[in-house]
Amino acid sequence: MSRFKKGGKREMPGITSSSLSDIVFMLLFFFMVTTQMRETENKVKVVTPEASEVVKLDRKDLNCYINIGSPTLMYQAQYGNEPRIQLNDSFRTTDDIRDFIAAERDSKSEKDRSLMTVSIRADQDVRMGIVTDVKQELRRCSALKISYTARKPAK
Repeated sequence: MSRFKKGGKREMPGITSSSLSDIVFMLLFFFMVTTQMRETENKVKVVTPEASEVVKLDRKDLNCYINIGSPTLMYQAQYGNEPRIQLNDSFRTTDDIRDFIAAERDSKSEKDRSLMTVSIRADQDVRMGIVTDVKQELRRCSALKISYTARKPAK
């Protein structure tokens, strides 16, 4: 007689689902940590020009963005095709930049206010006069750290 039965029906053991919830929560936590939510909705089309020099920003939470470009198709009926300035989620003029910078400074902590950078995202077809007007207004409200968003040059 043999010690082990070779014949007969064997039942498959059940699949344990005890670690399944751990795996699901790990995936959920991973995606929550790595996903960034968009702060503002782009209402202007911005095709940035190529850059000759690219510098990575240290802290993106200290940036405030000024978008300059023609309105997207959804907003062209209301605002036309001329280039517009977008501050946060609304179209504004250069006169509103001072209030925008003051509000952004107030939202930062006291030690981070000097590190705040204004990033100008301008479409490559926007006339330089609009960008110059924005820069002049930023100088008047002492926002002197300005960066320009541009594409990396194609290699």
